[in-house]
Amino acid sequence: MNASLSRPDSVNRKPLGWRALVAALTFCAVAPIASRAQTLTTLYSFASSDGRYVEADLVQATDGNLYGTVAKGGPHGWGTVFKMTPAGTLTTLHDFDQTDGGYVTGTLIQGTDGNFYGTTIEGGTTDYGTVYKITPGGTLTTLYNFCSQSRCADGKYPSAGLVQAANGNLYGTTEEGGTIGAGTVFKITPGGSLTTLYNFCSQSGCTDGANPHGALIQARDGNFYGTTSGEDNGYGTVFKMTSGGTLTTLYSFCSQSGCTDGEHPFPGLIQASDGNLYGTTKEGGTGGGGTVFKITLSGALTTLYSFCAQSGCTDGEFPEGALVQGTDGKLYGTTYQGGTATARTAPPAVA
Repeated sequence: MNASLSRPDSVNRKPLGWRALVAALTFCAVAPIASRAQTLTTLYSFASSDGRYVEADLVQATDGNLYGTVAKGGPHGWGTVFKMTPAGTLTTLHDFDQTDGGYVTGTLIQGTDGNFYGTTIEGGTTDYGTVYKITPGGTLTTLYNFCSQSRCADGKYPSAGLVQAANGNLYGTTEEGGTIGAGTVFKITPGGSLTTLYNFCSQSGCTDGANPHGALIQARDGNFYGTTSGEDNGYGTVFKMTSGGTLTTLYSFCSQSGCTDGEHPFPGLIQASDGNLYGTTKEGGTGGGGTVFKITLSGALTTLYSFCAQSGCTDGEFPEGALVQGTDGKLYGTTYQGGTATARTAPPAVA
C-alpha cells in the first residue's frame, strides 16, 4: 500500500452533527418498537461567529453541564469547545486558531482528573491534528502534535475521540499516517507522552484493516475493541487490541457474497449489557444501505438488520453514527438519510 494516502477532505466532509436530525429514524437492534410522540426543544442555534457543524456528541460532565465541540467556525474559523447548561445557556470555552488545532470532530471525554480530553483532526504545529486537554474553565493545553516524526510515523488526522483506560492512560486512533500510511492506534499519557501501539496495513493485503475512524472502547475483559473503515483499502474490520498493542482481527467485512454482511463500519462499537459488541456499517447489507450487527468478543458476527430493506428506503440508509443502549435494554441509533421524509436540510441547532 502507498504510504502516502490522500488527505481527508475537511472542506467537503458531510457535517455529522445534523445526521441524527436528518433521518428521523430510531431503530432497535433487538426487536421493533412502537413509535411515540416526542417533543423537541431547540436549546441553542449556532451562528458562524460561535461555530458551525456540530459533528461530535455531547458529554454531560460531573458538574451537570453539557460539553461539546463545534467542528468549524468561531472567531478564528477553526472550531470551538463549549459548555452548555441543560437549560441552553452556552459559553464558548476555547476558540481554535489552527496553531493549537482545528476541525474538531472527536467527542470529548472527561478524565478522572476532572479535565476534558479531545482531538483535532487538523491544525497544530504540523497541521495534521492534535491531542489536547482543556479544563472546565477553558484553559487549553496541546498535549501532542501529530506528524511530529519523520514521514508521519506517529500518525495523522485523529478524527475520533479518546478513551481513558483503567490504567489512566488515553487511547485513540489516527485515520492515516503511521509507518504504512493507513492509520494507527496510539496511547498517550495525561502528560502528553505518546506511544504508537499499532500501524494498520502491516499485514499483506491489509488484512488487518486500514483507516480507523471510530473511537475505541475498553471492554469489560480489559481489551480494546474498534473498527477500521477500510475507505482507502478494503471493506473494513472489527479488531481487538491488548493494552500492549497486540492486535487481532476479529472480522473482515464483505466476507459474504454481495457484501450482505455490510461494508465500511464508520463509527466505533458499544458493549451491551449482554457482553456482546454492537455496531453499524454505513454501506452493504441485503438492501445496500448499511447494517446493524452484533459480534461476540471471539469474532462471531450476526447481521441484525439491513437498511433500505423497505421500498424507497423508508427504514433509512447509511448509518454513520454509533449506537447507544437505552435503560430499556434496547439499542438505538440513526441513519444519515432515508426515512419517509425525503427533504434533507441541516438545522443549525443542538437539541
